[in-house]
Amino acid sequence: MKQIFTSLIILISSLSYAQNGLENIIVEKYYKSSALDTVANADGGVLPVGSVTYRIYADLLPGYTFQAGYGIDRKPAGIISAGDHELRISTSTKFFNHDVRGNTSPTYTKNHAKTNTVMLDSWLSGGAACAGNFGILKSEDDSIMTVVNIDNILMNADTSCGIPLNLQDGLIAGSPQSVTFLGLDAEIAILGSENVGPNGQLISTYNGSWAVLGGAVGPDSLSNKVIIGQFTTDGIFSFELNIQIGTPNGDVQNYVAKNPMPNEILLESLTYTAIPDSTSSAFTKYSNSATSSILLYPNPVKDFFYIQLLENRKLSNAVATLFSSEGRVVKTIKYETFNNAELYKIDSSELSDGIYFLEIKAYNFISRSKIIK
Repeated sequence: MKQIFTSLIILISSLSYAQNGLENIIVEKYYKSSALDTVANADGGVLPVGSVTYRIYADLLPGYTFQAGYGIDRKPAGIISAGDHELRISTSTKFFNHDVRGNTSPTYTKNHAKTNTVMLDSWLSGGAACAGNFGILKSEDDSIMTVVNIDNILMNADTSCGIPLNLQDGLIAGSPQSVTFLGLDAEIAILGSENVGPNGQLISTYNGSWAVLGGAVGPDSLSNKVIIGQFTTDGIFSFELNIQIGTPNGDVQNYVAKNPMPNEILLESLTYTAIPDSTSSAFTKYSNSATSSILLYPNPVKDFFYIQLLENRKLSNAVATLFSSEGRVVKTIKYETFNNAELYKIDSSELSDGIYFLEIKAYNFISRSKIIK
């Protein structure tokens, strides 16, 4: 499988480009569920209260195409980090997947969308958000043929999500291309209708991709925004992506979340963490550090606090990131090694009073804790 995958993703090129075709990664807060959305119906798909749906778009210059999102490990011999590109999409709780019509890509119809919660399913894409429909930002929707749910659900007008779905649903008729999954079969098994057990929290690979063979463009050739994924969860949502795009002259450009090699472009927006607001039920699972793999004390904190790994293991190249309650990064600390035999002191004297979240991330490890100052 690795040979097939690496033949699709052309990471190293001797060419230099006059401009970067991937301008940004846009994350749209699409919908937040209310108590009405927990009502069971014949089609299934009950949402936990406070679930938030995030849509991810690749914002391309005109003439450029989205080719693939990928993870790959191309570390040269003797180099620890360069070329190490994880594809990682995670939640602290579980991704919502519709138990009847859910799929790894959006194959449901607009008629299906009228009768249940499937339009909030979690999936990967290359332009599509529904069968025969592109996904577009709600703010760019003309409100023609908007889906109105006949079960009187998906009506929540939460102001943090902008325009309500029953006014502008972010769907526009067209013929988007399908995606091809390479080396991701096991990882994306948590999507679709198979989201059962403890495996619904993480998609991670160093050797896989979802791709549009021939490349995908947005329905508006000038703004050229291509939806590449949608995820619904009541937990802390985060991702690290690496994106390959096609150029107008037939070459490729590769954008990575970290560890760029020559002719790879580091793009900050490929790394993202969204923390639910303090009224979300997700916080009941992260009310103190004892629920995570990290011991954190004292908590509440004052001028400093200590962290310690609870698991009997040693992590390499760990990164501790402290987020504000709005999801803004306020501090980042890198550790060459991180293990359970040591205490690690973090200065918090400059922080304002409030709620924060500490994320510890390393290869095949992630832990998040709530902090109060």
